[in-house]
Amino acid sequence: MKKLTLQEVANACGGTLTQPQYANKTITAITTDSRKATDNTLFIPLKGERADGHDFILQTFQFGAVCSLSEKEIDTENPVIMVESCYQAIKDIAEYYRSLFNIPVIGITGSVGKTSTKEMIASVLSQSYNVHKTQGNFNNELGVPLTIFGLEEEHQVAVVEMGISDFGEMTRLSKIVKPTISVITNIGDCHLENLGDRNGVLKAKTEMFKYLAKDGKVFLNGDDSHLSTVTAVNGSSPVFYGINKGNNTYYSENINNQGIKGISCTLCTPTNKLEVTIPAIGTYMVANALVAVAIGEYLGMEPAQIKKGVESYKTVGSRDGVIETEYITIIDDCYNANPVSVKGGIDTLTNFSGRTVCVLGDMKELGANSRQLHYDTGKYAKDKGVDVLVAVGDDAVDIAEGAKGGNTAVYYFENVAEAIDSLKNIIKKSDTVLVKASRAMRLEQVVSALKELKA
Repeated sequence: MKKLTLQEVANACGGTLTQPQYANKTITAITTDSRKATDNTLFIPLKGERADGHDFILQTFQFGAVCSLSEKEIDTENPVIMVESCYQAIKDIAEYYRSLFNIPVIGITGSVGKTSTKEMIASVLSQSYNVHKTQGNFNNELGVPLTIFGLEEEHQVAVVEMGISDFGEMTRLSKIVKPTISVITNIGDCHLENLGDRNGVLKAKTEMFKYLAKDGKVFLNGDDSHLSTVTAVNGSSPVFYGINKGNNTYYSENINNQGIKGISCTLCTPTNKLEVTIPAIGTYMVANALVAVAIGEYLGMEPAQIKKGVESYKTVGSRDGVIETEYITIIDDCYNANPVSVKGGIDTLTNFSGRTVCVLGDMKELGANSRQLHYDTGKYAKDKGVDVLVAVGDDAVDIAEGAKGGNTAVYYFENVAEAIDSLKNIIKKSDTVLVKASRAMRLEQVVSALKELKA
């Protein structure tokens, strides 16, 4: 990161530097992990469920840390910046650090597809710009500041993922990020325990606009029934994109989902038609490609650069990763789940030839309508012609109920261990198996077991 003096840091977070003689001493890194507090580092101690970072402040000085924030008096001659709340201070410092960069900053949110959209946009923009992007799942009120601190002098564009679960969170994130470009992928049934319904989700997600740059641009998925109702932001019309033409400025034609071979399609813009093959398995990736194309054009990129970026896309983590063993094909999408993303996964699965199997687990934070949403997901799998459905978990019993009554073979297990024990008798050679549930279900254990299956 750019150099910051300790006085700058103290001013940014409203703190008091205990050793004023060190006011001009500089830092070039910020960490909340005491093990990473090496030379030129500012340590920010946070209180967790198992440990309090304040207990490691003195240790970080031994590792070479320049300074530490603290909510408590520390007996040390090293510089400490006293603050009321380290958790608030890290956000305040990130907000200040963001102000030091006059570059396009793309904020991305949505119920589904934030990470894959972030990766697609970064893939396209990296053909022309030095891009900084969110790593892993650093998309919350701690992760976003750490992402901002990763900005370096040479970066020309930042692509920042922003995830929330309650009202007010997006306002706080947007205040840090101050996007010049805002992207919302969709409005789905997620975090309903706090947000109530899709109208609540829309209200919470569009809080992003409160700190959008005055001349900022908004890109919305026009295929989404709620996003399509947004008519203006800061007096300017959003740019709509989506798989269907409709009122979308950016849309697609000739979609041919070839399963593991990717998706060939024509991406249509106001000035171009790009023939591309997207190296991904979900048709929803066409929409992700379209918004990347739209932003690429908005930032002045050439069509050939944009096409290369789309076709250079790579999946990350357990998100629609295809694993081919000698026995079966596994679609590892067990990172997280809500009704929209699970139905999208089922759509992807049905593009594969041969027998199709869903291993689906509980979807968390769905609120009062959870049982019906789980039931509807099972019914969707049945209606789409999935051959076998394996439901795992307490809430997933309703997925199993929804899938009954058709041609889908339905199995239900209370926990992951029971499911793993039985999968060898359910899965057959050449099956394609989708594995998806909320992160808390830890279905990566199922993926590991599936990899070991043999004839």
